[in-house]
Amino acid sequence: MTVRLSKIIMCLCLAAFAFLVTFGNITDYGSNFAFVQHVLSMDTTFPGNQLMYRAITNATLWNAAYWFIIAGEALTCVLFLIGAFHLWQARQATAAAFNQAKRFAVIGATMGFLVWFFGFMVVGGEWFAMWQSSTWNGQDAAFKFYVAILGVLIYVNQPDTDLVR
Repeated sequence: MTVRLSKIIMCLCLAAFAFLVTFGNITDYGSNFAFVQHVLSMDTTFPGNQLMYRAITNATLWNAAYWFIIAGEALTCVLFLIGAFHLWQARQATAAAFNQAKRFAVIGATMGFLVWFFGFMVVGGEWFAMWQSSTWNGQDAAFKFYVAILGVLIYVNQPDTDLVR
């Protein structure tokens, strides 16, 4: 039971993290909006780089991108909450039932990976050359987030055995 409860708690912790990120982005919209604006504008990348044709300088698109990020973060939270709930419901069930209940936790981890790896590392880091900015580079933070998510995903996805009664 200890391992099962541990997996539930870890999913709840990731849900709490995604909630706080989402809540912070909504309640302090301007702080991280500036981040999105500068990354998409590519205005702090190396001067004269040949990737500037990728820059987005339209405020409507900055806001749309930011809301898309916020939606992904919120969806990550909700999926982890659903995953933890399903695991909680199956905590005393057979190993097969508990393993089956991991579905939403896996989907939540996938969503979080999409937000912080694909969104921040692939799109922000590489497409918009965020790595070139000493001021608006969120790759280190994103790395910490998606590695934590992957660690929990690997742990949660380990097959569980039947409980000893």
